Amino acid sequence: MKTFLLLTILVGLACLGLVKPASAQTVPDVRGLQPFTAQTNFMSLTGYVRWQYFIENDNTWISRAEAARLVSTQTGVATTAAANNSIK
Repeated sequence: MKTFLLLTILVGLACLGLVKPASAQTVPDVRGLQPFTAQTNFMSLTGYVRWQYFIENDNTWISRAEAARLVSTQTGVATTAAANNSIK
């Protein structure tokens, strides 16, 4: 019984070491950036937000619509993708 209890504790501790702590997702800031310049790696602001989000958030992509929404909320200018999604 003691062996089983010790084994259970060791397995439980080993599992705790395998769990990654939750990390806060960061949203790239594009205020003040111009599209298709060296600052944005020659991408549109929407594409740049998607790419930066991918790099900063453990290789997780966001949709073009989500990126367009983020750009429009930061800049106050509706992008084509954001405008198309608001029509639906």
